[in-house]
Amino acid sequence: MKKIGKAIGVFFKAIYRVIDRLIVTPISRLIFNIREYLRSKNIKLDYIFNRPNFMIYVSLILAVIMFILIDSRVITLVESEAEVITNVPVTVNYNEEAYVVEGIPETVDIVLIGRKSDIYLAKQLGTNNVILDLSDYEARDSAYRVYLSYTKSIDSIDYKLDPSYVTVTIKDKISVTRDIDYDLINEQYLSEELSVESVELSRTEVVVKGSEDAINNIASVKALIDLSDDSLSDVGTYTVDNIRLVAYDSNGEVLDNIEIVPTTLTATVTLDTYSKSVPIEVRTTGDLVTGKAIASILINNSNSYSVTIYGDEEQISNITSVPVTINVDGEGANSTRSYNVTISRPSGVRALSESNASITVTFGDERQKEVEISNVMSRNLASGYTANIVGTDSIVVSVRGVQSVIDSIDASDINAYVDLTGYTAGEYENVPIQIENDDPRLSFVVSSTVTVRISNE
Repeated sequence: MKKIGKAIGVFFKAIYRVIDRLIVTPISRLIFNIREYLRSKNIKLDYIFNRPNFMIYVSLILAVIMFILIDSRVITLVESEAEVITNVPVTVNYNEEAYVVEGIPETVDIVLIGRKSDIYLAKQLGTNNVILDLSDYEARDSAYRVYLSYTKSIDSIDYKLDPSYVTVTIKDKISVTRDIDYDLINEQYLSEELSVESVELSRTEVVVKGSEDAINNIASVKALIDLSDDSLSDVGTYTVDNIRLVAYDSNGEVLDNIEIVPTTLTATVTLDTYSKSVPIEVRTTGDLVTGKAIASILINNSNSYSVTIYGDEEQISNITSVPVTINVDGEGANSTRSYNVTISRPSGVRALSESNASITVTFGDERQKEVEISNVMSRNLASGYTANIVGTDSIVVSVRGVQSVIDSIDASDINAYVDLTGYTAGEYENVPIQIENDDPRLSFVVSSTVTVRISNE
């Protein structure tokens, strides 16, 4: 405590010395000089100057005068500073029910100029309100140039706004009724085995408000149903609240200058699980060594292996198999070859019961037999035309594979066709014949061509 008391005494003594040196001594010297001057002129003021407290009173009066002059900034002892307050929100006053205003900035910058202490106090008060007052303005085709105003929290500082004015367009607000649809968002967060069976919105129409130009730009209004909610975890019917509504233009961009009433709505979402079992279809790339063919293909030690696919019924109803591809290039010298493959999800499939499979391929000697077929179909013919094969009753197809496989093939198992993509009316010779082949154990060779006559329906 003695050390603290001693330190306080030293502090005040230092202040006294500063005041004595900067105020009392200069003023006393000034009074002394005035006194000597008056004495030299035989003006006797000794009875005033000799009074004990005269100097103290004079010094005190001059000090007060000096303080007032400095505080009122008649005398500036501290240089002015400037500081920028960025991103100050703009408050707009206008009739929101009747008008739409375009060109309003969200924020502006304020430059505060003054003493550092005043600037600090202005920032601490936190009352930097920038106002754009449009309450006396009406709608018109041409734009208005309107100055922003600032509510000063400290009168002793100056301020500048950047920008100091804005150019705004005021338009009449109109209202129309629009149908609404929905979009499912964050569907990836939904369990892979679940799908949305149905969605029922709490209303089918909303009121949209805005300028006539903005209303005309609306292409659609949609409710964005978020499927990332943890409650959507099982089969059932759920009520989803506070669904946001958004207006889009023809390019799919969100229109921010549109007001939608109501701003949110409720939807009833029904989740279900739909699945079906489909076989795995093995496809091959590359060529076997000459004289070899695939004798058998086992998937997880089974001749026919199926997986369960999950997804929306509409999307997976037409999926009949799940393909996997293996590379057999240069194979056949050994009797077998094993592959570990990853099963990829086809388009529209949300989940698979299996993600990997083991495939064992057995090779054997290639044999060949010829099969005569008479039924050649046409495919991909444009609408409005009919096609007929002329001058040919049957064709011969060479079937290649191991003996046990080709022995099981007859003419009814072979689908031959001509691809008529891009063909129009007329007669075409030497049209190639193609064979539909989903069995990697077989290969087909057709050396003959056909003549096709295409007529208008």
